[in-house]
Amino acid sequence: MRKILLATLLMTCGIANAQFMPEKLTPMGEKIDAAMKSDIRTADEKARDGERKPRQTLEFFGLRDDMRVLELIPSGGWYTKILAPVLADKGQLYVAIGTERGVEPMIKSLPVLSKIKVAPTDAKFVPASGAQMGKFDLANFSLGEKNLDLVLTFRNYHNLTPEGRDNLNRAVFAALKSGGTYGLVDHTRRHNEPDNAENWRRVDPVLAIKEVQAAGFVFEDFTNLHYIPDDELRYEVGRRSVTGNSDRFALRFRKP
Repeated sequence: MRKILLATLLMTCGIANAQFMPEKLTPMGEKIDAAMKSDIRTADEKARDGERKPRQTLEFFGLRDDMRVLELIPSGGWYTKILAPVLADKGQLYVAIGTERGVEPMIKSLPVLSKIKVAPTDAKFVPASGAQMGKFDLANFSLGEKNLDLVLTFRNYHNLTPEGRDNLNRAVFAALKSGGTYGLVDHTRRHNEPDNAENWRRVDPVLAIKEVQAAGFVFEDFTNLHYIPDDELRYEVGRRSVTGNSDRFALRFRKP
């Protein structure tokens, strides 16, 4: 009887200890984690890791260190600084669209990012007529690269008109190899909600899936990594009560 009680106690302790053990990282996860700790990232950038969950997000999108990856509309390079070190030895990182003021000067100032290539795209942002500031059209364009393994865009899809999103998705489809992945993250809009002043930087994920599928992609998976239960999906994502705490969807598509 005492042996049975002792065995039960040991099993219980083992389970309890397992619950408090730190998450065991895969080799790819370790490489992403090391890039997140890099000195090229500012304290402010690192402070957003808990909210944005870059390692888990990139693992969901299937990032490998030997891939040819293109980041769309990288803005100030928050994700670029994580992707570049991961891909530096075996892979290749490209950036495209709106890179002139943000990422390109950063690449020139940080030698560790020197391997990043700016894709020779002919895409041009055009302010959308009659829309909010920050909403753009994109005419039909090419990214200037082929046979990519992975194309990613983070919280940019909402900045485009329906026509611009259609042209973006078709350009991504043309740039990826067969079997390549398209990863999309954006702020969540309530399903079927009409446009209004509060939701223009949000996207209905069902609509996003439908639009990307229309370009020829197969919808592969989604994750609830960025689910925020106290975002009521009512307010503009830049509001003080919402910024940094918006519910976001992450969708993964595959080119057949």
